[in-house]
Amino acid sequence: MTEIEPTDFWADLRLSTQARIGLGRTGDSLPTRRVLELRSAHAAARDAVHTPLEVDSFTVAVERVGIGAPAVVTSKATSRAEYLRRPDLGRQPHDLSSITPGEFDIGFVLSDGLSPRALTDHGTSMLEALVEELADLYSMAPPVIATEARVALGDHIAEAMGVRTVVVLIGERPGLSVADSLGIYLTHLPAPGRSDADRNCISNIHPPEGLGYRQSAKIVAGLVRGARSLGRSGVALKDTSRADVLESSETITLD
Repeated sequence: MTEIEPTDFWADLRLSTQARIGLGRTGDSLPTRRVLELRSAHAAARDAVHTPLEVDSFTVAVERVGIGAPAVVTSKATSRAEYLRRPDLGRQPHDLSSITPGEFDIGFVLSDGLSPRALTDHGTSMLEALVEELADLYSMAPPVIATEARVALGDHIAEAMGVRTVVVLIGERPGLSVADSLGIYLTHLPAPGRSDADRNCISNIHPPEGLGYRQSAKIVAGLVRGARSLGRSGVALKDTSRADVLESSETITLD
């Protein structure tokens, strides 16, 4: 049976998106090549979820950033399988005694999340960009590496660190186009019990196709300024770093 390939029209569009469009067909099915590409992407996504973070080597890389030796903590999830089945356990700390408390403006939590691969690939470079953008303006706590972690675990860690603003770098759930995407969640005045409405999120960080490190760091810097001015983060705080006009009277200008 003859395989029908995408037309030139689809081929041009496919150059500007990672979405699977214009894949062609063989009878009532996709061409074999497209089926194999889909299975490969699915396998990469599964590997990104299940492959554990190499904590020892990652700790060395994070320490080289130069803001202190990182503490390592874990959630109450005792295995990757339990972490995936019980999101609630990933939000609760097992033991925070390795964290030295202090008084700092900003704390960074580097979490494996649903893609330890994303943290391995982008975590240290993203942290370097954040430190470069923020170090002259704010005091920073030594970083914390969190395993089997959900975003809300950062609130418990931040309370133990003694920081006014916590920035959680976390591996995002892999899709069939991207398996190594990193997300950043910022919470001002963090404390256990904060909800997602109290946070600001920057997603899809995976250069060169996704958001870049320097651009992401500039957005975070603007959000930090806005949160300190407004006194809170979350739904009341908007990223206007790329906007020409304010959309509401409560929006804080970040540029």
